[in-house]
Amino acid sequence: LLVIDKPAGIAVHGGSGVDAGVIEMLRAARPEQRFLELVHRIDRDTSGILVLAKRRQALVNLHAQLRERAAGKDYVAIVQGRLPLRSRTVDVPLRRYLTADGERRVTVDPVQGQSAVTRVLGLSRARLDLGEFTRVACRIETGRTHQIRVHLAHLGHPVAGDPKYADFGLNRALARAGHGRMFLHATAMTLRHPASGTTLRLAAPVPPEFDALVPPPPATGGNSA
Repeated sequence: LLVIDKPAGIAVHGGSGVDAGVIEMLRAARPEQRFLELVHRIDRDTSGILVLAKRRQALVNLHAQLRERAAGKDYVAIVQGRLPLRSRTVDVPLRRYLTADGERRVTVDPVQGQSAVTRVLGLSRARLDLGEFTRVACRIETGRTHQIRVHLAHLGHPVAGDPKYADFGLNRALARAGHGRMFLHATAMTLRHPASGTTLRLAAPVPPEFDALVPPPPATGGNSA
């Protein structure tokens, strides 16, 4: 395995106007590595855990774990508005489509959409001159394109800085205030090592810009709704 903490703003692979992504960069940096493939994908503007396989057998094994939902993926996000500081499950089917200019988007579609389940937990809040924001933890039980982003937007609380599903005017104001990114981070992933079967929990620290916008909850003590 090769595990990296991907920065926001870098695509995982080339295409759609991107000359090279993580996989192309790593292959160029490691020409001696005969096999190197992405195990999964995260969005260009999302930071955090990204797993690659250095053996085909490992790739097949990890794909099976993802398909069987045996691997857990956890995220931290900051959303617009006042989300309750409690847990909830978003079980809403999603459908991918292309806009008139060929841009990939995802929408809620109870009829033609694919099953998508996200567990959401409100963690802490902050009120700024630009409004109120809530820090949330998310665990996805399915791996649909833009799943967390669309589910949170469906709740009326889009991810701050999201270039596709959030308030574009607020995004610009956030950027002017020094918060110029999409606030979604893949913070942890749990899987079985494809060779030994040992359970691994991979973790990528939450970037400091998240704490600058909405500090995390206290280490002890409870939250109120």
